[in-house]
Amino acid sequence: MLSNPFLFFLMRLLPARLASWLGGWLSAHVARPRMKLRDARARTNLALLRPDLSEMEREAMLTRRWVNIGRTMGELANIDRLVNDAHVRVIDQPGYKAVLDGPGPMIAFTCHLGNWDLLAAYIKWSTDRPGLGVYEDPDDPKIAAQLKKARSSYMGEAIGGGGAARGVFKHLTQKDRATLYILADERRDRQVWFPTFGRQIEPSGNLSIALRLARKVGAKFLPFYLARTNGPHFDLHWRAPLDPATMNDAEIVTALDRFLGDACIAHADQWLGLHDMDLTLPGHGAGPRAYVP
Repeated sequence: MLSNPFLFFLMRLLPARLASWLGGWLSAHVARPRMKLRDARARTNLALLRPDLSEMEREAMLTRRWVNIGRTMGELANIDRLVNDAHVRVIDQPGYKAVLDGPGPMIAFTCHLGNWDLLAAYIKWSTDRPGLGVYEDPDDPKIAAQLKKARSSYMGEAIGGGGAARGVFKHLTQKDRATLYILADERRDRQVWFPTFGRQIEPSGNLSIALRLARKVGAKFLPFYLARTNGPHFDLHWRAPLDPATMNDAEIVTALDRFLGDACIAHADQWLGLHDMDLTLPGHGAGPRAYVP
């Protein structure tokens, strides 16, 4: 969908609700049959993470997951129409606003849940904090170009590639109350290393970078995620910020892992990373911590 300029243009012409529905339909009925390896990998991982569900229930969840992926792609052309309180409901909005209105730099930390692009756009829209997003271009140059075009209308400042670390540090230290938006569940070496799901693995990738940055600049972590409720409507869930001044790295990682790991299990039908990892590989078997209904 992202590599097809005509289809992307069509999604922009359609009302946001219709574009979202069409994206979901195309994903479930056209993309899914062509991506059997990803579907099989997601099925295997889901059986390990949600053994409490019957096979029929897991299949229904997998179908909803493909629909969510397609809806997210269909909504990408219409993010600016969804960034409002009519489409995003914040759980405990007064508390959320008080956190964003607070002093000091902040690292907004999340996973690929619900619609992660809308979440990035919403935090930019809902606060006067200078925002910066960290991204990694897809391997396909056509998809990368389409993503850049789509995100330019709502993402604001974003950075990726070589020199990103220097730009991020500059942003957090030179702009008052700066916010950095990071997705923690990036895929590396055919595996997703966070959340841990009970695996005995050390912090790495974006999580490790975020921990070091937070220590250097005195930034607090804001763990949050967006969960789809019905069509192009979402609930924004968040938890109290984690402060490196009062917590060590292990405590911060445990709290992040608990909050976002539970979210990825509870909303496995909305978590993109389910097909990007292989929990059957040695050293990556989901531990008892994963089996939470």
